[in-house]
Amino acid sequence: MSGDDQAVPPSVMWAQRNNIIFLTICLEDCKNPEIKIDSDKVYFHGVGGTEKKDHEITIPLFKEIDPEKSVKCIRDRNIELVLKKKEEDGPYWPHLMKDKKKYHWLKVDFNKWKDEDDSEDDVGQSEDLEEMMRQMGGLGGGGGDSKPSFDDLEPESDSDDEELPDLE
Repeated sequence: MSGDDQAVPPSVMWAQRNNIIFLTICLEDCKNPEIKIDSDKVYFHGVGGTEKKDHEITIPLFKEIDPEKSVKCIRDRNIELVLKKKEEDGPYWPHLMKDKKKYHWLKVDFNKWKDEDDSEDDVGQSEDLEEMMRQMGGLGGGGGDSKPSFDDLEPESDSDDEELPDLE
């Protein structure tokens, strides 16, 4: 194969609610990615992954979104986008992209997916998308996060810690 310098599409996962689309670009260690969110498409270009390959993709969306109200969060292991649908409480999209083809790089994010008829009291209905990203662990906020460290753990006595008798 002589096309090593050609950009390849990164793995992308998506999920949705009535008013938003969750888009996760799965690319580790992507420094300074180029992300353009337009009303009808999302563009991504970046270098990352274990092999530091060039990745690029344009995703033409099924319907329009509001780029001004959409947010992005760049993490060590992926890039998360929350795209605000133009139709506030419109129906679920039957698929993410304009065309109905299947792509090897596009998968449903079942961890974030919620069916259209499920109750809506979960993450995703808040108007404040930045606050929602904080609740999901994004944007580095959410003060008062007191996770225990290994230093906080008390050593417990364990029956395995006892001295063993010498073997004869």
